[in-house]
Amino acid sequence: MHGQAEEPLNQSAKRRWPTFLDVRRLQGRMVLLFLALLVLVQGVSQYRTQVELRANALRAVDENLRNAQAFMHRLLQQRGHRESDALAALARELAQAQLNTPSLAPEALGTMLREHAAARRLSAVVWWPADGLPIASDASWAVAAPVLWRHTQGSDQALLLWRGKPHLLTVKRIAPGEQHRLSGRLAALQVLDDQELLEIKRLLNVDALMMLAAAPTDRSAPKVVLSVEAEFAQALAKAVASTNPSDTAAAMARSLRLDGQHWRVRPEAMPVAALLDESATAAPRAHLQTALLVLWFCASEDEALAHFKPLQRQMLLLGLVALAVFMLGSIWTARWLSQPIAKLARSVERLGAGDYDSPVRTASTLREVSDLADAFEEMRNSVRQREEQVQRLAYWDELTLLPNRGQFTSRLRQRLQTSPAPLALLTLNLDRFKPVNDALGRELGDKLLQQVALRLRSLVETLGKASEQRPAPEHLVARLGGDEFAVWLEGAHEAQAVALAQRILQDLEHPIRLGAQTVDLGAGIGIAMYPEHARDALDLITAAERAMEMAKRRQAGALVFLPSMDVRSPASLGLLSELRQAVQHDELRLYLQPKLDLLTGRIDAAEGLVRWQHPHRGMVPPGLFIPFAEQTGFVRQLTGWVLGEAARQAVQARRAGLSLRISVNLSARDLLDADLPTKLAGILQREQATADMLCLEITESAIMDDPPQALATAKALNAQGFKLSIDDFGTGYSSLAYLKQLPVQELKIDQGFVFGMVNDEGDRQIVRSTIDLAHNLGLSVVAEGIETAAALALLKGWGCDQAQGYFIGKPIPADQLLARLALNPAFEAAAPA
Repeated sequence: MHGQAEEPLNQSAKRRWPTFLDVRRLQGRMVLLFLALLVLVQGVSQYRTQVELRANALRAVDENLRNAQAFMHRLLQQRGHRESDALAALARELAQAQLNTPSLAPEALGTMLREHAAARRLSAVVWWPADGLPIASDASWAVAAPVLWRHTQGSDQALLLWRGKPHLLTVKRIAPGEQHRLSGRLAALQVLDDQELLEIKRLLNVDALMMLAAAPTDRSAPKVVLSVEAEFAQALAKAVASTNPSDTAAAMARSLRLDGQHWRVRPEAMPVAALLDESATAAPRAHLQTALLVLWFCASEDEALAHFKPLQRQMLLLGLVALAVFMLGSIWTARWLSQPIAKLARSVERLGAGDYDSPVRTASTLREVSDLADAFEEMRNSVRQREEQVQRLAYWDELTLLPNRGQFTSRLRQRLQTSPAPLALLTLNLDRFKPVNDALGRELGDKLLQQVALRLRSLVETLGKASEQRPAPEHLVARLGGDEFAVWLEGAHEAQAVALAQRILQDLEHPIRLGAQTVDLGAGIGIAMYPEHARDALDLITAAERAMEMAKRRQAGALVFLPSMDVRSPASLGLLSELRQAVQHDELRLYLQPKLDLLTGRIDAAEGLVRWQHPHRGMVPPGLFIPFAEQTGFVRQLTGWVLGEAARQAVQARRAGLSLRISVNLSARDLLDADLPTKLAGILQREQATADMLCLEITESAIMDDPPQALATAKALNAQGFKLSIDDFGTGYSSLAYLKQLPVQELKIDQGFVFGMVNDEGDRQIVRSTIDLAHNLGLSVVAEGIETAAALALLKGWGCDQAQGYFIGKPIPADQLLARLALNPAFEAAAPA
């Protein structure tokens, strides 16, 4: 119930997702693979595009910053050139004034310098004659000029810091000419304000420009001396406090994050600069020091990248569209590829379910799929052929072309399940097939089985034509294996089954000719009836086989099943347990039937027979437990008990002065026991008996079950000193072939011939011929079944050695027979028994 409840749940869970999303299927894996590859490619492409766009934007910003630097340089050079031309004009004016007034006073020169400075909007103008002291429009500059000139190393242009403002210092050297003798230097000091920076920002798309200055020994943040973004300039000054722009690496463009934005900044270290303050007039040397003056060009990375945002969105949109198109294409491709494979899978499922008739087909144009379909089609044909062969091997006998045990059992089971009508089942096993097969060879043995199958089929078909109920012939005859056959009679009763069994036995009496060989066969037939004996097919077959085994063991031809034959029945199992207890609890009794020596007229031998004195059932007849013991194999324990008890009684007879040899029957299982000689030696030693006290009787059927083993065991027993006798001689067919080899000393004529010899000439001839044959072979003869004085007289006249039967004496307990023989061993004394 648990598995049935889970199956629909699992199926609904499987249907929850489309097929192309199920990664356990081919479609899902193909779509997943395609999409994964596309996402990987798109991701790498988008990443590389973003990187390249950013790099391009930064390159554009850097290029713009470099242009701003170059423009700033040109701007300063242009200002310097203009001021240099203006200073040249001023020099001409000074030279003209000197020509007009040779003794021009310094005050006058200062006035001219101030006028020039005012006209040019200069912070100061300085004249430094070659042979005098500097004169400036601003007195403080006159004092600082000598130091400043030396500090600037005679450059024509320099940047100065004065009163916290950057100034451009332009120097014009004046040399004497033809028209004047003026010699010295003119310098103009021009303040730099944010107008230039604003102009650069407007023309070059620079977001921020500022100039920072710091003394080399000052560890604090640089000082902002010029800026178009005051607040931003202060933040930048803090960010680059530890930067030395004079370094090559530091002079490169870099990114900074200021005020939540990303900025691209590029420093420009200006030429040598001097830092002056207002106290320089008092001690100019002490307050004049070199400073670093850096012009910073700044541009916003965010704004530069913002121009690429539409392009990025377009590329992202194109990627999504490509992903959607590719996904649809991959789903279509996966379905296109998987549909023929799915058809092949369904075909394979049909093959797995046993449908080998539906061909494997596919409409795919792919060569690989077509090849796979062709391979499956070839496999289907091969499997179908093998399945047909397996069916033949599994359900048909290849030799006789009859149904085998598997098919017969299956059809019988189906018949019993569908109909309560009666039927009879016959199982047949051939006699002496093994020695015939060994003697003639397997090829002729197979032909022999084929001839038997034809005879059985012909008999059953003839019976079917004569019957009102005419079942299908294939349901009637089967070969169960080896030399065992089965016949199924539909609607038959016990009398009809017995009649058919007798007809089969009569038919087998006719010799079978195989080429130059003629073979005589017999059979044992067991009969079981449905529903009397079993209601299951296997049980019915088993019952028929039990009856068949008993028929062969008793050489009864055909027997109908009896419950006592079934060793598996509860009653039989209980009987086996009781038999074991009988041996352990001394419930068995040894009875002796006397044998008369016809020459001396004395009782000198007896046959030991086992009887069972059950504590509740009373005396159990041998016919009820001996066959059962033979079927179950318990007969070996019974034989061991009888041999031990017979040896003990023989020892007691010897001690009483009697010469009594006791005969014990050995079954086929006993004779095939390789340890039997060892067991007998142990019994003799235990009972202090000798081998000549016992005679071991061997049946013809026991010899023919396995002649080589029987011969080996008989020779070992003979070597131990036991007398061996062939029991029931004349009922078999092949004893004479082994009679020369077997070390036997006695033949025992079966009572079936002795009973009728008084009135039947044929039986008399058989008995007399057997006696002559045995004497010619040097063997003694025992005739059993003596019921009348006339039969005894005939045997005496023919020279028979011993006689046994009710006329001589019935089986009686061993102690009673020993007591009678102790009084008189002669026949007349034993006759009343």
